[in-house]
Amino acid sequence: MVDSLKKPSFEEMRPGVKVPAKETLLTPRFYTTDFDEMARMDISVNEAELRAILQEFRADYNRHHFVRDAEFEQTWEHIDGETRKLFVEFLERSCTAEFSGFLLYKELSRRLKDKSPVLAECFSLMSRDEARHAGFLNKALSDFNLALDLGFLTKHRQYTFFKPKFIFYATYLSEKIGYWRYITIYRHLEAHPENRIYPIFRFFENWCQDENRHGDFFDAVMKSQPRMLNDWKARLWCRFFLLSVFGTMYLNDIQRSGFYAAIGLDAREYDIDVIKKTNETAGRVFPTMLDVENPQFYQRLDVCVKNNEKLSAIANSNAPKFWQFFQKLPLYISSGWQFLRLYFMKPIDAVVSQGQVR
Repeated sequence: MVDSLKKPSFEEMRPGVKVPAKETLLTPRFYTTDFDEMARMDISVNEAELRAILQEFRADYNRHHFVRDAEFEQTWEHIDGETRKLFVEFLERSCTAEFSGFLLYKELSRRLKDKSPVLAECFSLMSRDEARHAGFLNKALSDFNLALDLGFLTKHRQYTFFKPKFIFYATYLSEKIGYWRYITIYRHLEAHPENRIYPIFRFFENWCQDENRHGDFFDAVMKSQPRMLNDWKARLWCRFFLLSVFGTMYLNDIQRSGFYAAIGLDAREYDIDVIKKTNETAGRVFPTMLDVENPQFYQRLDVCVKNNEKLSAIANSNAPKFWQFFQKLPLYISSGWQFLRLYFMKPIDAVVSQGQVR
């Protein structure tokens, strides 16, 4: 009994290969897009900045960074119980997200090669970075006697279709929020090394610079397409993607607060800090920001957190499926209402707030 508590079991496809986590609204998604529409984009308005970013990608500052050192060569049995379970989930979710980026960027580089060589090479070099990240995370999973079959994910994962402008909104925010997540954890553990339970966190400072450069690329692409940023529809869609990204992160992280506690962080405070900084960063390119200083913003997200806890309890109960549906329905409606109220909360004009002139 004690051993089973210390070493949580994970369902395996075959020995040492973990069954992928079930796909839900909160799990990392795989994307596809209209490649022909993207190939027709005229980037000449901002091509100089895109070429400068391409030179940064070619420099490949992290080509020697993702190398495991002697600190990895030990047993990790002391990370046990719930902490081990949550840490494996963290590695799996991170690996899946990075691999999703690799697949999308690789396919974009292939499809754009003959039509938009600057964009194609940028996507190719970003896919290189994402492949390194995913491989490094998957190797970390092997320290816990597990791995993901990335080929299986490629073939069996559902792909979500987004129009190019939605791909740009979503990936820009994903890369920028990734930067703030990694650098915040890195700085915290730099100040409190006693909480660094695993050496992967030492790599986060350089790692997050890849995320930042990728975000800068999408920033430059969107600026080359003014219609993506400067009309009323852009304002509505930017609000939608900001709320989606912030809400998804918040619900996921509060649900896994034990992981953050294990490295000495309060999950709620961490998320509030990351959301605030990402919101400010996004305001440099998006025409609008969310009012994340409004106390109602987190109060409404906290209602959704409690709803998720109840939904999980219902799903794990022995009640018949049809009865579970009727038990869950009011909770889904409640969470939907909270997100609707958050969406219509008065936003902040980024141009006025940050004194930008576009």
